[in-house]
Amino acid sequence: MTIRRRDILMGLGAAGTAASLASMVRTVPAAAAPNVDVLVVGAGVFGAWTAAALHRAGISVGLVEAVSPAHSRASSGGESRVTRCGYGDADLYTDWAYSSLDDWRALSDRSSLPLFHETGVLWLSRPGDPFLQATLAGLTKRGIAHDLLDTDSLRLVIPHMTLADDDVALLEPGGGALMARRSVQTLVRDLVDGGVPLITARIKPVTGDDSGRLTAIVTENGDRLTADRFVLACGPWLDQVAPDAMADRLFVTRQDVFYFAVPAGDPSYAAGGIPVWADLPFYGMPDIEGRGFKVASDTHGPAIDPDRADRRPSPQKLAEARDFLHRRFPTLAGAPLIESRVCQYENTSSGDLLVDRHPSYDNVWLAGGGSGHGFKHGPALGRFTADLVMGRRTRTEPRLSLATKSRTQDRAVQ
Repeated sequence: MTIRRRDILMGLGAAGTAASLASMVRTVPAAAAPNVDVLVVGAGVFGAWTAAALHRAGISVGLVEAVSPAHSRASSGGESRVTRCGYGDADLYTDWAYSSLDDWRALSDRSSLPLFHETGVLWLSRPGDPFLQATLAGLTKRGIAHDLLDTDSLRLVIPHMTLADDDVALLEPGGGALMARRSVQTLVRDLVDGGVPLITARIKPVTGDDSGRLTAIVTENGDRLTADRFVLACGPWLDQVAPDAMADRLFVTRQDVFYFAVPAGDPSYAAGGIPVWADLPFYGMPDIEGRGFKVASDTHGPAIDPDRADRRPSPQKLAEARDFLHRRFPTLAGAPLIESRVCQYENTSSGDLLVDRHPSYDNVWLAGGGSGHGFKHGPALGRFTADLVMGRRTRTEPRLSLATKSRTQDRAVQ
């Protein structure tokens, strides 16, 4: 019997495909997509939770995704996100973050691997800081558990962190870290298992006309996907998919993230030894699931094209992260860099989220501007968007409206 190289390669390919498909979400090509009442474009955190809310309400809904849920270039990709309720006087975001926690816990309980690590969140500040005072008032009003720690208490809680004598911190024990990619993929798999089609297609730009109503979106292959209503939740591509509404109103920036090795056998830098923390502009996470000690800057980086950007880490940003470690976590100042990632923020001018009707179509809604702080709000935003789509709510919240999104960046949301 003669065995050909082609036969061997085909056999290996079949085995690899079988192994990978066993863990993949089932997809539908655009040409074979079923008819649905609502199409949600974008299977990231906003799109997936919006589809989930519509599906629970009995609405026939489909998800359209260009690559795969929470893929590496998507803003819902990556390892982890912070969830906290403290937002100064931005009551909407406090309420949304708090109400979303139950959904995240429920999703995590259904998952074979944890999606939410309740490490607590520590926000460093100074006495009398207006944002801190407003946050304390908002959490107290809602009965959300929190503690204000003075410097002495902080040194007991985090002895390995270098502190100034006037450092104080707000601790939210119920906050923590969400496993971003895993969460979105778990939610989308649940939706597909429940009958929601996941349609693989890249959508051509949706541009306005005089009809006032969109009847179909068109894929780059020329397939038409029809529905009665549409939600565009396209992350850093929202301005490309909806240019009439979003041109120059979405600020997509490069953000470098670093993971440093922690000392072997030392649990003080792991979950349980240190909470998720913020010492702006830097923030980070303990060593969760062996990934390493996460350090990143919340300062907006340069503009980035999510499709074409070179995602090698910046030596300058790495040096800035190490300088921060030297000041705050000196034990880790010389720790090996074990992983890095270049992701992106896609913010509106103010940093507020966007949920509003498309200005040219009364049956199209936009959901986006979430990077930096939006991931945690996914469940609440999904419910809110679904209520708009179903007519249960007739207008958006003022701070979420398209009218409040300018073409000049002036971030106000922390």
